[in-house]
Amino acid sequence: MATFQIHTIESAPEDAKPLLETSFKNNGRIPGLHGTMAAAPPLLAAYNFAHQQFMATTLSDEEKTVVWQTVNVENNCHYCVPAHTGIAKMMKVDDAITEALRNETPLPTPKLEALRTFTLAMVRDRGFVSDTDTQAFLDAGFTQTNILEVILGAAQKLMSNYTNHFANTPVDKVFEKFAWEKKTAVAAE
Repeated sequence: MATFQIHTIESAPEDAKPLLETSFKNNGRIPGLHGTMAAAPPLLAAYNFAHQQFMATTLSDEEKTVVWQTVNVENNCHYCVPAHTGIAKMMKVDDAITEALRNETPLPTPKLEALRTFTLAMVRDRGFVSDTDTQAFLDAGFTQTNILEVILGAAQKLMSNYTNHFANTPVDKVFEKFAWEKKTAVAAE
């Protein structure tokens, strides 16, 4: 397995330096994911843009968390699940939602469960979601716009999850207390 450098502002390629400066300004630190992505400045720029756009969707903070964590858990991302646990806390998302997502147990409302089910279908079926599953999502109170927003959230997480798989990015110290392992992965060992 190749070793990936986690860049600082000083070590990053020139095109990545302003991106990392913004990351530091926004977070008070450079998240390991951003430092890793900095080796490919267009990837870091695309990830940041996708994040900004997903934050601007019509989905609530709880719903955004469901999309992010559903994809993170499905993709078994050792870095993103703890990070988004901390982010959910910062966004004041109910811990019951976060724990249900981390543990793959039922969510507290049928609407949030419908969002998780649809997001899983989107990821597992690579966008070829059945008419029945799509209609169930719409019947739960979501819209065609929300379908497109789930695509955006899944695309953002694909960039981070896959980067972390290749780089084995260490979990940031601020999120270490939220360390996570997929239950099925632990059971298989």
